[in-house]
Amino acid sequence: MTTWRPDVLGDGYEQLELPLGTDPDGEGEISATLVRYQPPSTDLPDRAVLYVHGFTDYFFQQHLAEHFAARGYRFFALDLRKCGRSRAPGHTPHFVTDLSHYDAELDEALRVVREEVGGGVLLAAHSTGGLVLPLWLDRLRRRPGGVAAAGIVGLVLNSPWFDLQGPSYLRNVGTAAVDIVGRLRPRALIPLPKTEAYGRSLQCDGWRYDLDWKPLTGFPVRFGWLRAVRRGQAVLHRGLDIGVPSLILRSGASRFAPRYDASVDTVDAVLDVRQIARWAGCLGNRTTIVPIDGARHDVFLSTPGPLAEAFRELDLWLEWLDGADEADTSGSRTEADDSDDSATVSVLHRLTGEHA
Repeated sequence: MTTWRPDVLGDGYEQLELPLGTDPDGEGEISATLVRYQPPSTDLPDRAVLYVHGFTDYFFQQHLAEHFAARGYRFFALDLRKCGRSRAPGHTPHFVTDLSHYDAELDEALRVVREEVGGGVLLAAHSTGGLVLPLWLDRLRRRPGGVAAAGIVGLVLNSPWFDLQGPSYLRNVGTAAVDIVGRLRPRALIPLPKTEAYGRSLQCDGWRYDLDWKPLTGFPVRFGWLRAVRRGQAVLHRGLDIGVPSLILRSGASRFAPRYDASVDTVDAVLDVRQIARWAGCLGNRTTIVPIDGARHDVFLSTPGPLAEAFRELDLWLEWLDGADEADTSGSRTEADDSDDSATVSVLHRLTGEHA
């Protein structure tokens, strides 16, 4: 039985627990949490967005849900196992030893969303979620019916984590060490320097969230978790076929600061945007990557100017996606019809000409 209950975000937001059984990583019973936004309306759209957060994160970006709702989408967000709403006593925050473990909650969340909506589902994700979803889609494509049968129509990635930052020799040597230690001592902590720079930046700009679920310095990083991430990134680097078009939004620059100063407000202070650009072509299908000058690591938590630009680019891409869906589902369209579709051609020209 599907039982939604009020969510911590207040009016219009509800949550649903998705039981997942026994944790394959040995931390007892686990579950994930699906959140939905339902503004007062008697006319609910027949299409939806399903959003997935990153590391040291959970869903709290109400303005993102409300923007998609204004565009004619029902909005759902998934707090993964041991993250945010889904973390219980005894759980190591965000800990998994294989990113494919997330298939269980992704499959179940998609099932619930499709039962409620009936139409197509647009996926969206941030940071580590931006690695998890493409890997899931690539596996989903190999199932009977593939991505099309699952009703997925597109993918929006917000600063996806496609590679480690730092010089290549450190990434290679470091990955070998992580692989060995992560296999033998998966819960061992990686001694990384702590910084509040990114968290302070968000708070200085007025973004509010639960510090128990998203601490300023981040959760500790463990060898087993990072090993899972590096193995996932290696699969991505060999090339995926996610089966749907994708939009990738990222900042125009990166800067890693040991402490907060005003410059952190206008850069990605978490990931190397050059690595995002380098590996974006590994998703397969049509990929549009758009750098947003002045954006933060979470592009949709940027200062007002870059945030408005990110929403403008998102809307432009959604406009193109709507046109592409109409073309795909119309059996009577011909090449001549396509050449006369001036609106779609105009949008496509802006996308591919300016940002390809």
